[in-house]
Amino acid sequence: MPYLVDFVNVSNQGLESASHADALAGLRANEARYFKNKYNVDFITDPASAKPELVDYVNRVLAERDIHFASKPLEVTDMLIEGVRWTYVFFESGLAVNVLYALEDGGKRAVGFKLSMGMEIPIELASKFKFVRQKSKLAGEIRGSYFVIKGKY
Repeated sequence: MPYLVDFVNVSNQGLESASHADALAGLRANEARYFKNKYNVDFITDPASAKPELVDYVNRVLAERDIHFASKPLEVTDMLIEGVRWTYVFFESGLAVNVLYALEDGGKRAVGFKLSMGMEIPIELASKFKFVRQKSKLAGEIRGSYFVIKGKY
């Protein structure tokens, strides 16, 4: 069932099994606020089990860097905004992965990783990426990193 993420009244609905459910809910709300303020777009998630094709898509992009997560995907979303496809997967470990993919050649294409407050850096990323810290009223502290996509998806 689709869930409209509320960034005013943060809920961990759909993320209850996450090891850092409240922190991940704050991170998800932070993303919802960004899209609402920047693009006036609602952030609507679905259970990952309802849209396995989105998890598969993100996994194909991650395979470019030989990254495979053991953690269970809980929620996904996919939006097309101003010629850019934004796909998110929220994992049980507290990790959020987003793929930003410009449809036009030469546009921005990257994968972003955001860690919920309190979670350790996943072993799959620890030796490959450095994470920077960002303060968030909704999520506390977010640590993030990214890589530029080379392939076509």
